[in-house]
Amino acid sequence: MKAVITVIGKDTVGIIAEVSGILYRNNINILDISQTIMQDLFTMIMLVDMQGASVSDISEEIKTLEKNMNLSIHVQNEDIFNSMHRI
Repeated sequence: MKAVITVIGKDTVGIIAEVSGILYRNNINILDISQTIMQDLFTMIMLVDMQGASVSDISEEIKTLEKNMNLSIHVQNEDIFNSMHRI
């Protein structure tokens, strides 16, 4: 399954490292990544291959990271993401 991960929050050192670390520990491959900093707001969208893993496998680590770094992180199945954003 492919998934889309979005990350938004105040720019700070280590956001990409922390998110990619969670993915690495759960054998999730990053297929594409885009990140932008607008003034002090960090935004990132990742397309990942979750073959062999599920959203529930990473949910606790994601929640902890959100709290510790004051981020908003969402993980959605690619098909659901595409359906929600289709015009």
